[in-house]
Amino acid sequence: MTSERSPGDGTPRQTMVALGPRISAAFGAADVRIDALCLTAELLSAALGEQRTLIHTRRSMPATITVRVLLPNRDIDLAFPRMISAPEEPDPVHRRWLAQRNAHGIVLSDHLRGLGAVHGIDVDIQFKALPFTPPVKLYLLNGTEALFAYYQVTEREEQIGRESVAMYDALGGGRVAALLVRRGRRPRPRVRDAVADLVRRTLDNHRDRPRALLTVGRCVDAP
Repeated sequence: MTSERSPGDGTPRQTMVALGPRISAAFGAADVRIDALCLTAELLSAALGEQRTLIHTRRSMPATITVRVLLPNRDIDLAFPRMISAPEEPDPVHRRWLAQRNAHGIVLSDHLRGLGAVHGIDVDIQFKALPFTPPVKLYLLNGTEALFAYYQVTEREEQIGRESVAMYDALGGGRVAALLVRRGRRPRPRVRDAVADLVRRTLDNHRDRPRALLTVGRCVDAP
């Protein structure tokens, strides 16, 4: 259960859920669509990797899978992760984030393309570059459920190469809050105008402007 009704006004309460089971539920639809806004796509890639393992147990499979992921542009000045002190040389924290973003994007693409090739599913994947650091990770599943979690920024040190680097980093975790948009019918205005439509507008506002980041099998970064 992802939403509970508050007494009196019908407003859904947020509840904490794991992303994997919600994506599994979304894959029960004939046409699967996932819109995401995140920092590296690590959690989404892991959740879709589970579907590649579990899909053979389903009685029916999706006919189409459409995934659109918005990630920060490679060259922006990230709010996090970043070094606490201004680096004199190229920032190792930024280089590490970029490598992680690219790697998770390629793995995510491989998971979905693998599903399409093995099971005959029509797969459409788009990666887009954002001009800002997202303060939250947001997922919209089949246009009916919005899931989100704020990144928690903390100071910490990590060994990068031979250097111990002090940085501001984000802790995402594996659980997100869920808000139900509708249950097979037109959404209530109160729900429609809440988090789910904010997610949708954020994604739609950047549909045409960002440049593509990834293609199948290789990474093409936006300049």
